Amino acid sequence: MARTVKDLLIEIKDTTELMVDLAYSAILFDNEDIAEEVLDLEEYTNELIRHLRVVSILAGRKAEEAEMVSSILQIASAAQKIGESAGDIATLVLRGFKLPREMINEILLESEETLVRAEVAEDSEIAEKTLGEIKLHTKTGMRVIAIKRGFTWIFDPDKTTKIRKKDILFARGDISGVQDFLKLVSKREVKLESLEIKDKSLEKSVDLLIEMKDLSELSVDLGYSSIIYWNDEIANEVYYLEEKVDNLKIELVNWVLQASKDAEDQESQKVLMSLIDIAYSSERIADAAKEISEIVAKKLDIHPVFRSAMMESDEILTVIEVAENCELDGKTLGDARVETITGMHIVAIKRGNRWLTKPKATTEIKSGDLLIAKGTKEGEMLLKEMCTTSLKKSLV
Repeated sequence: MARTVKDLLIEIKDTTELMVDLAYSAILFDNEDIAEEVLDLEEYTNELIRHLRVVSILAGRKAEEAEMVSSILQIASAAQKIGESAGDIATLVLRGFKLPREMINEILLESEETLVRAEVAEDSEIAEKTLGEIKLHTKTGMRVIAIKRGFTWIFDPDKTTKIRKKDILFARGDISGVQDFLKLVSKREVKLESLEIKDKSLEKSVDLLIEMKDLSELSVDLGYSSIIYWNDEIANEVYYLEEKVDNLKIELVNWVLQASKDAEDQESQKVLMSLIDIAYSSERIADAAKEISEIVAKKLDIHPVFRSAMMESDEILTVIEVAENCELDGKTLGDARVETITGMHIVAIKRGNRWLTKPKATTEIKSGDLLIAKGTKEGEMLLKEMCTTSLKKSLV
């Protein structure tokens, strides 16, 4: 069956984003099965991109069409780099590289979007229901990216996937939704606590690694957003983030070179080597995001099919303005429980001429703010309600 450019774009974007999620899951949970799936998806994505190139070339028969096709191919090339970077991270797991447990714990707790693993309890209300019926993503802000069922795996499950008792769910989302997710899935209360990092010299590397991971993933979201909304300011922000990730990589590499002088045993040396590999992969992801935003920055033509495809992907990107006196006006993201209630992850906020690229639970929302968020279409509607519904009581 022939595939259209639109279909291929949707699948390439969704698959490469899944690969990044799975790659980090593989290294943080030290799971070879997930790592191998990332490499299989890398091969599959390369085939999709090859197909997209053929279809695009056949479609660009006129000069103006050829320029639009060129932009599509540039996005495909960037997506391929994102997938290859995810593959490089997954390869570390298969080569036996492991991060210290306390470092992993800190990354999971402090990252902009965390990863969590939970087993479905016998008496869980989600057992024997589909993901579409449960609406886990909307209810908790956590999206299930993989399911382990006995000795088999289900990667990138959709709304028709039924959850069984004893399934192990791997999910990604905001840290504020983890407790609700675990309570719903495993019927247990969990207190999230940091573990003390015994090797104090690792604390600096953890901070740098978390920053690189968060900013590189954010740059991809903003890169796609810049094209969807054809926004120069968002594109320029991607350029800034790419340069910042480059600087963080240099800082981390310099730290590793200094730390390597005291790394006497082989395990310590392997940890330092893995940090460099992850840093370079994060940098390549940010570089790829810059390539995507270049289309806007350089005023290149892009076929309308791209925007249409992005709005039909698994996770959509949206820009919503906060109205005066609405439910969010004057509240922090944490107090309003935005991500838990809507399932939408706020990736950035534009306030006047300023950008807040890593909003936290303590970030106060103000009328006039532009929220850049990603999540489900249902979550988008809930977020729009929070941003537009006036709480101002009419005078009687």
